[in-house]
Amino acid sequence: MKKMCTVFLILLVGMCVFAQGSKEAAAPAAGGKPTIRLLTDATGIDDKSFNAAAWRGIVAYYGDTVANPTNRGKLYDVVTAQTQDMYIPNLRQAADEGYDVIMVTGFTWADALGEVAPQYPDQKFVIVDVDWVGQPNVQEFIYSEEQGSYLVGLAAALQAKADGIADPKFGFIGGVPGATITKFEVGYVQGILSVFPNAKIYDYYANDWGKPELAKAQAKNWYDMGVYCIFSAAGGTGNGTIAQAKEYRMQGKDIWAIGVDSDQYEDGIYAGKDSAVLTSMIKRVESSSLKVLKEVEDGTFRGGVVQMGMADDGVGYSQSNPKLAASVVKQVEAAKADVISGKIKLYKTYKEALANGAVPAGLSALDD
Repeated sequence: MKKMCTVFLILLVGMCVFAQGSKEAAAPAAGGKPTIRLLTDATGIDDKSFNAAAWRGIVAYYGDTVANPTNRGKLYDVVTAQTQDMYIPNLRQAADEGYDVIMVTGFTWADALGEVAPQYPDQKFVIVDVDWVGQPNVQEFIYSEEQGSYLVGLAAALQAKADGIADPKFGFIGGVPGATITKFEVGYVQGILSVFPNAKIYDYYANDWGKPELAKAQAKNWYDMGVYCIFSAAGGTGNGTIAQAKEYRMQGKDIWAIGVDSDQYEDGIYAGKDSAVLTSMIKRVESSSLKVLKEVEDGTFRGGVVQMGMADDGVGYSQSNPKLAASVVKQVEAAKADVISGKIKLYKTYKEALANGAVPAGLSALDD
């Protein structure tokens, strides 16, 4: 009898543990709303850039805000991987917990997703900035970053011209080099050279998405050399550029930073409405989050590559800074229309841009 009671107690405990585990899994979609887990790299959703935009789209879909994510933990959630060796375990855990869709951000996730997706053929996955995973259950978003970057390069050059600077210098800071960041750089450079064909361009790659101190040190060096404006496409690393620009504008120096992915005007504020961020290249990753969730909800989700460009509001630029001259905005808007119509031809690889004389030799951009 004692032995039977012991066996019963073990079974009872096991059932309780199982029930508890089931509770922690993602809840079934409520009111027709699908569930989603966002998986990010170490910079997380506080990067004020790429990951933040993806998260913003998710919370907006459920009628929440970033400041008040009411349904977090019920319909959606986010997990940050501190190291890349956590990518595969995090993907598998999210799939095992039953989320309707799992979203990952950035090409550093591509190899892990390519391994895990075939193991969960009924699981819907989404990746941003990748077009080579090639699994039927993976929707892959890529963007025409060269288009939005052209506009901010053009805006910076026109602003320099409006400021009466005869021979301005410009800088570009990238995160990890590769085809995606190259599109940012070559677009930006093409925009600058359309105004100042012989402008001096500097570039630097930090090889990291989360080290703002590297960008800050490089930005200080360039600003001290007389660089007028620096565009950073480096995730959280790029926040160092903005920090240095704020310090120097507070000292009265006529220099600028350009934000990326999200409108970073407010991040550059140093006094009243004065911001060190002249404009931002906006990459509307939130549009991808919203599109995917709507498709999952209405049953139209399909794997494959989705291109987001300026024509479908996938990329653009911000006009938040009142110091961005009205005459500059007018010219940039005209150029935007010409890009959409095809009148202005832009190159997205360094090899192609270099071969056509659209960018200078000696840049550090890589096409793969």
